[in-house]
Amino acid sequence: MMATYSRVVRRSAALTAVVAAECVVVCAALGGAKGLYGALIGVAIVTAFFGISVLVVGRAAKISPHVMMAAAMISYVIKIIGFAIVMIALGKSDAFNGRMLGFTALICILAWSAAEVVTAIRLRLPYVDPDGSSRA
Repeated sequence: MMATYSRVVRRSAALTAVVAAECVVVCAALGGAKGLYGALIGVAIVTAFFGISVLVVGRAAKISPHVMMAAAMISYVIKIIGFAIVMIALGKSDAFNGRMLGFTALICILAWSAAEVVTAIRLRLPYVDPDGSSRA
């Protein structure tokens, strides 16, 4: 299971890195230095958001599927609260272009999510444990 999960994460990260690089170039061309800074902050936020998920869920998956699900849900709620706090704090700054940050973050989130879905479909991941070894 972990080998398959890591394959999904690697493919998602690879696609998102390519998309993020393209977004940074476009934002720098359209918004200048402030556009570049906004795009880089957007990439950093998305990287942190999904990176935390990968670390938490990956470690929890080694314990049990039940712990993994609880960890995923708890980390998601904490990340959303943290994301809101960061956005409120960054909203007061004029050192970067907020539209470029939003554009880059949105495109990177969509790229990551699409890559996860497509990879999971292609790998035909089971949503139940066929061995039944994870029974409580």
